[in-house]
Amino acid sequence: MKQLEFIFDFASPNAYLAYHALGPILETTGAELVITPCLLGGIFKATGNQAPMVAFGGIKGKMDYEMLEMRRFIARHKLTAFKMNPHFPLNSIHAQRGLIAAQAAGVGTPYLKAVLQGFWEDGLKMDDVTVLEQVLREAGLDGPALMAATSEPDVKTQLVANTEAAVARGVFGVPSFFVGRELYFGKDRLGQIEEALSA
Repeated sequence: MKQLEFIFDFASPNAYLAYHALGPILETTGAELVITPCLLGGIFKATGNQAPMVAFGGIKGKMDYEMLEMRRFIARHKLTAFKMNPHFPLNSIHAQRGLIAAQAAGVGTPYLKAVLQGFWEDGLKMDDVTVLEQVLREAGLDGPALMAATSEPDVKTQLVANTEAAVARGVFGVPSFFVGRELYFGKDRLGQIEEALSA
């Protein structure tokens, strides 16, 4: 089966948008989605990259245009539940470690959906572990166990290793995708990704 690897961090609003726009592509191509949790902050640090608001904040018109493109993407894919988190930017380290623990426990997808909703629909302060735990509990997951697992050395090491491996493969931001060895960056590359999976 063809695979689409998604280099992922909850901290990125574009990761939410890309994830929710992938459904039709996966359905059409029959590809399996593999989510690889990484730390966007670690990727930025290793590559000298910056968040768009920092990198382009001083360029007249640039951020306004970025927001226009985001609105267009949301409209095109009917992602009307999305809203910018009032606490943005959020530290996602506990959410990311929790995702690794959830994947290991076989509940990666329900964890992913619940936490994405907390970050980018419900506007919650998702870098607060108690808030994160409550979101998981409300989704029918074992929030306390998953949050406890975020302190385990194996989980911490895995997140660091994923991040370093992504950087070594050329990743400089999120959302990034791999089809085989080919890297695609950004939610605006979904058309190219579909072509590559269909080839």
